[in-house]
Amino acid sequence: MNLIFRLAVTEDLPALLQLEEQCFTTDRLNSRSFQWMINRAHGQLLVAQRGENLVGYAVVLFHRGTSLARLYSIAIAVQARGSGLGKQLLERIEACALEHDCAYLRLEVRIDNPAAIALYERNGYRRFALIHDYYQDHADALRLEKRILEHRASRNIQVPYYPQTTDFTCGPACLLMAMGALQQGRVLERREELQIWREATTVFMTSGHGGCSPQGLALAAWRRGFRVRLQLSMAGPLFLDGVRDAHKKDVMRLVHDEFTLQLQATDVECVMGGALNLPRLLEHGGQPLVLISSYRLTRSKSPHWVIVTDCDDEFVYLHDPDVDHSQHRQPMDCQHLPVSHGEFDKMCTFGRDKLRAAVILYRCE
Repeated sequence: MNLIFRLAVTEDLPALLQLEEQCFTTDRLNSRSFQWMINRAHGQLLVAQRGENLVGYAVVLFHRGTSLARLYSIAIAVQARGSGLGKQLLERIEACALEHDCAYLRLEVRIDNPAAIALYERNGYRRFALIHDYYQDHADALRLEKRILEHRASRNIQVPYYPQTTDFTCGPACLLMAMGALQQGRVLERREELQIWREATTVFMTSGHGGCSPQGLALAAWRRGFRVRLQLSMAGPLFLDGVRDAHKKDVMRLVHDEFTLQLQATDVECVMGGALNLPRLLEHGGQPLVLISSYRLTRSKSPHWVIVTDCDDEFVYLHDPDVDHSQHRQPMDCQHLPVSHGEFDKMCTFGRDKLRAAVILYRCE
């Protein structure tokens, strides 16, 4: 009997849950998770059907605003194993990822599952990370990746990953990563993350705690012994459009003015206007922190800091310090995110004034 591949529907829930129980003893998807995958996820749940029976499924999630896809889960019924169904599901998921303009497909697999590892590696997936204590039973996971479009070798500088530990410390988290890339062995810790925020915050933002301004982050990096270039499309003060309260605006202006005075007493290179020449910056050892609008990643209109880890003719690669668990993401999903140059250029403007801002760190000579 021929196999039929199709997108899952809500009526498949009982069969999907039965398949999940048959294939996994831990980390099972429940009814609520499957419903989210079918109806709300930025991804696709593909099922394989033979006759009246579901004999396999695969879930792929897309990282909004990037060219990255993640194979979240794949399951093959016992009676269908050894028939090549796993390879067929993988091929269809990869085709789906290509249709969504994805360059990479990533996945996790238990380190004690040699059959699954062999399947992935036969199909071009390479190991690039080991995650300890990943599963509910504390088993380790291998992280595998397949480049669907070709990419040149990565640069010599390796950027460590540090996830922000609060909603308002994306800038300090990116600064920690930049300093860690330029100083091997530098410890990235929460104490310094919060200290940088105290030094660089504008005090008020649209809501909650204040985020960090480009000027504040540039000063924090300079104080820690780095050569710094600050590139802006406007002098500031910044982010006032999102604040209605006149008192808060006055405070933000005062903070900005103080940052400006402090910058004048440093050798921070301040550049107004002009696009970022990322290949040149990276080639000369620069480590750029870039302000983006998070709308293209999360649909939330707020300023957000990311760090560039690499770029090639097709993509800019980013570490995003914000791990969005509501999208079933792990820290590994937020590393070296491939973003097309066109999409990156759109990300890098914020607000009605189309603000562009970057802080570039270099080792001191």
